[in-house]
Amino acid sequence: MDKRVFLRSVAAGAAAIAGMARAGQDGQAGPLRVGVRGGVDEEIWEVVTRVARDQGLQVRPVVISGAASPNEALNNGDLEANSFQHVPFLRDQNQQRGYRLVSAGDTYISPIAFYSKRHKRLADLPAGARLGIPNDPSNQTRALVVLQDQGILKLREGFDPFQGTAGLADVASFQKKVQLVEAASVVLARSLDDLDASAIVNSFAYQAGLIATRDGIAVERRERNPYVNIIAVRERDRGAPWVAALLRAYQSEPVRQFIVARYQGSVLPAF
Repeated sequence: MDKRVFLRSVAAGAAAIAGMARAGQDGQAGPLRVGVRGGVDEEIWEVVTRVARDQGLQVRPVVISGAASPNEALNNGDLEANSFQHVPFLRDQNQQRGYRLVSAGDTYISPIAFYSKRHKRLADLPAGARLGIPNDPSNQTRALVVLQDQGILKLREGFDPFQGTAGLADVASFQKKVQLVEAASVVLARSLDDLDASAIVNSFAYQAGLIATRDGIAVERRERNPYVNIIAVRERDRGAPWVAALLRAYQSEPVRQFIVARYQGSVLPAF
């Protein structure tokens, strides 16, 4: 055999062995890139990463900030998974954007809450108060349900958050005269000075130093709550061995204990 051919064969063999070593028993080459939001998810995934490493799985959380979409990055193949959203939000994204993303398993429930720098309770709102609500369908629904529970408004008869979403057109009546202002969640978290109160999802609230159970003036109820956060993957990857391994690392006792101790009830393990 020509020496150069032999050396090329040896090099190719070494590369193949290295690739097999990186893939490991779960069949995924290189670290699994998991898109997360800063704050709660970033902190939890630091623990998940350590647990996964102890179980022989390499994970690299990728913090995605601002208006950038973890779902678009996952759909485009820039991530193997993401962990930042609940099922209704993913359902809406799939319908609106044509993504083929699915839930691999549950992570936690994180109640949405209204926050205010001007008022202690929603009952204290003056007539004409301006309330910020998220402009995406699923989180807007959550905010409207909180307002209904607090006696601010009533949604149309028969509305069920387990079956669909609600928007401004679904408000049947107002018990208190308020103005609803729609904006992106990232904007609402930065605009508390400009509004009487705002409904802010936990991922952005936590980054702003806000905790629902401590700072919220009205908090989403936990009973019969369809908004469980998940790990999402591409539909074609759902049955891959690394997906089950990733979920196993997340749904572990060290992660559960961290969530309970760290967030004191504002984030609840869903496993």
